[in-house]
Amino acid sequence: MLYNADRPQSIGKIKAYTGHFGMHVRALCYILANGPEGLKETTEVAVLNANYIRYKLQGVYSLPYNSPTLHEVVFSDKNQDKRGVSVWDIGKRLIDYGFHPPTTSFPLIVSGAIMIEPTETESRDELDAFIEAMLAVAQEAETNPELVKSAPHNARIRRVDEAAAARRPVLRWKG
Repeated sequence: MLYNADRPQSIGKIKAYTGHFGMHVRALCYILANGPEGLKETTEVAVLNANYIRYKLQGVYSLPYNSPTLHEVVFSDKNQDKRGVSVWDIGKRLIDYGFHPPTTSFPLIVSGAIMIEPTETESRDELDAFIEAMLAVAQEAETNPELVKSAPHNARIRRVDEAAAARRPVLRWKG
């Protein structure tokens, strides 16, 4: 059957290399729901949130470059690494504080990268709680690095062999 491109009510043909179809539908729904003014506002709030985090954490966490912060801020573990605490350790310790770890090891041009992307939906209270947790982890890295290096302490599963987990993943909980 030939593809009929004459579909004015369609978003168009989606090819496999452009990603998962559901992602495109979700993005389209988000755009339509917010409209031009709403998209501008959500973008401004996301940029404001990233800059707020940058302002509160700079100096405690290393800022690898001073270019403007847009919707994400990238720190590195350079300051904490002096005590043997890596970006992986920081992420695992944040689990104990109730936060999902930020993106680590990306971008690839920053060694020990911690990429924090607060969305427009994060409240000031949530941002402050995250900042307090990041500051506490940095303090722990200075005063008690083993506490950070052995985290998480409150999770159901402690440290795992990440190489083995990637090679032989267990995708179902057997309780």
